[in-house]
Amino acid sequence: MKPRSARWHTIYSVISTLIETIAIIALLIWILPVFGINFQCWLTATIVILFLIYSYIMYRIGHQTVVKTPINTPDKIVGKSAIVDKDLNPEGYIKVNGELWKAISIDGPVSIGERVTVIKLDGMVLTVTKKRRRSDT
Repeated sequence: MKPRSARWHTIYSVISTLIETIAIIALLIWILPVFGINFQCWLTATIVILFLIYSYIMYRIGHQTVVKTPINTPDKIVGKSAIVDKDLNPEGYIKVNGELWKAISIDGPVSIGERVTVIKLDGMVLTVTKKRRRSDT
C-alpha cells in the first residue's frame, strides 16, 4: 500500500477542521439554545477561535510525523552497528540508532554495553553477531 503524501494530510486536515468547526458553531447557536443554554456572540467567537488555534497546533504536530522519513527501515538497519541494552543470551535487546529492538545473537552470550552488528531482520527481531575488532580479523 502506497503511503499518502504530506499534501493529502494537509487537505484532510483542512476539510476535517471545517466540518468540526461547523459542528461546534451549530451546537453553540442552534442546539444548546433548545435546552436553554445561550452564549453571547463574543463567547461563541472566542470558542471557535480557540478551537481553530488548537486544530492548527495539532496539525503542526501531526504533520511532522507524516513528512518525517523513518530512520530505521529494513534496508537501512541491516549492517548497522548496535549496542546491547539487555544481555543477549541468546535473546535480549539492543539499541540501533536510539531505537530499542529485540535481538538474537548467533555468537552466543553478549553482555550489556558490547557492540554487535545487525546481519538480518526477521519481522521485528534482529539477528546479530558480535562486532569484530580489527585485531581479530
